[in-house]
Amino acid sequence: MRKPPDMFDRDREWAALVRFASDEQPGATLGVVSGRRRQGKSFLLESLCQEAGGFYFSAQEATDAESLASLGAALTRYLDPVVPFVLPNWATAIDALLRIGRDRAIPVVIDEFPYLARAHPALPSIIQGAYAPRRAERVESRTRLLLCGSAMSFMGRLLSGNAPLRGRASLDLPVDTLDYRLARRFWEIEDVRLAALVHAVVGGTPAYRTEMIRYDRPRDLGDFDDWVVRAVLSPGSPMFLEARYLLAEEPDLRDSAMYHSVLAAIAEGNNGRGGIAGYVGRKSNDLSHPLTVLEDAGLIVRESDAFRGNRTNFRIKEPLLTFYHTIMRPFWPQLMRATATDRIWQHATQRFTGNVLGPHFERLCRDWTLHFAEDRFGGWPVEVTAGTVNDPANRTTHELDVVAIGHADGGKPPLLAIGEAKWGDTMGIGHLDRLRRIRDLLSHNDRYDTSQTRLICFSATGFTDDLLHTRDQGEVDLITLSDLYD
Repeated sequence: MRKPPDMFDRDREWAALVRFASDEQPGATLGVVSGRRRQGKSFLLESLCQEAGGFYFSAQEATDAESLASLGAALTRYLDPVVPFVLPNWATAIDALLRIGRDRAIPVVIDEFPYLARAHPALPSIIQGAYAPRRAERVESRTRLLLCGSAMSFMGRLLSGNAPLRGRASLDLPVDTLDYRLARRFWEIEDVRLAALVHAVVGGTPAYRTEMIRYDRPRDLGDFDDWVVRAVLSPGSPMFLEARYLLAEEPDLRDSAMYHSVLAAIAEGNNGRGGIAGYVGRKSNDLSHPLTVLEDAGLIVRESDAFRGNRTNFRIKEPLLTFYHTIMRPFWPQLMRATATDRIWQHATQRFTGNVLGPHFERLCRDWTLHFAEDRFGGWPVEVTAGTVNDPANRTTHELDVVAIGHADGGKPPLLAIGEAKWGDTMGIGHLDRLRRIRDLLSHNDRYDTSQTRLICFSATGFTDDLLHTRDQGEVDLITLSDLYD
C-alpha cells in the first residue's frame, strides 16, 4: 500500500499498520493504536482504510444505545445491505465487524474507543470473548480490528496486567510527537536557533502548525517575539487554551488543581519528589498517585539519577505545558484581557530563557546523545540521563546535564560521556575544568567503568578560543546547536 503523498514522515507507523492490515493469515487479529490528541492517529487510520478499502468508525461521547445506532448506520453505509443494520448489543456488533473480513484481510478501525468503553465498561471483555482462539467467528475471519484512543491512561491499561485484552493484540502502536529534528522539517524552518525556540514553545505536535494556527510560523528570529504573542499568547488563538485542555482530555485527571500545581512545580525547576511536595504543600507520599497519573497520560517522564539510584527526577514531556506554567499561568488574568500581551511577554523574557529554554536545551542534548550520536563516544548509549555527583572535599554537589551510559558486557557498564549544556553562555575552560573535576570524582565509584569517559560541552552560543584549542587536542567534544540538528 502506498503511503499518501500528503502524509509527513510517520514511515515507521505506516509500515507497521500496512503489515498488520495486509496479513493474509487466517483468523481475525486485534491491534491497538494510542497517542495524545493532534498527533495524526486518525489521519493515519483513515488513510489506511482508504488505501485498503477498510471500515472506519469514529466514536463520540454518547450513550450506549446511541453509539450502537451510530455504528449500525456506519456499517449500513459501508456494506449497503438490503436491510439496514440494527445492533441490539455489543456482542452482535463485534461479530458484525468480524464478518467484514470473511473474504479477505481488511482493516476495521474503531477510533476514540475510550468513549465506547466508558459508556459500556464491559466492552473490552466482550471483545476478549469474540476473540476466543477456537471461536468460529474469529477463525473464519481476517478482520484486522484496530482500537484507537487518545486517553493515554486508559489505552495504557488496555493491554496491561490482568486486563481482558492482554495477550489478544498482535499490534500495539504508539503515535508520539515528532522529534525535534522532524519538527524543524515539518515547520520548514532553516535557522536552527529559530527551530529550537519554536520547539521550546510548541514541541512536535503536528496539528499545532496545521489546524491550530493555520501554518503561521515566525519568518525569522526577529519575528519570533511577535509570533509568540499572536499565535500562543493571544486569546483569539486556539493555542491559548490548549495547555489547559491537555489535562481536561484525560478522564483520570479529576483534581485538575492538584495536577496543575504539580506541573507548575516541575516547570519551576522542582524535579525531585521532595521539591514538588514542598511547592504544592503536600507530603511526598501524597504525590504518588498524581505523579503516576501524569506519567500514564504521557505528560511527564520519570528519569533515574545516573549516580543516585534512590533519586528520581520528573520532567514535563510536552513543551507547551512548560511554557504555559512558566509564562502564561502567572499572568493569566492579564492575558485574558489581552490589553498588555506585548509587555507581559517582554517582562517574561528572562523567565523564558531560564525556565524554558535552558531546561529544553538540556533535553535536546540528551535526545541527541541517545538517538543521533550513535557510537561517537566509543559505544552506543543504552541510557542517557542527568546525574548528581557528590564532592565531599568541597562539601558540594555537581549537576550533570548529560550522562551517557553504555551496555555492560559482563562487567561494569561503561560511562561513555558526561556533559554540560548551556543555552545562553559562551563556554570556556572553566566549564571544562568542572567536567574534569567531576570525572576525577567518578573515577573512584564502583558503579561504572570510567576509563574511557569522554567530556562534552554543549552550547547554543559558542565556545572560547582556548576551549576550541583544547577540542583540537582531542580532550573534549564541543557540540553546537547546528550539530544537534544536522
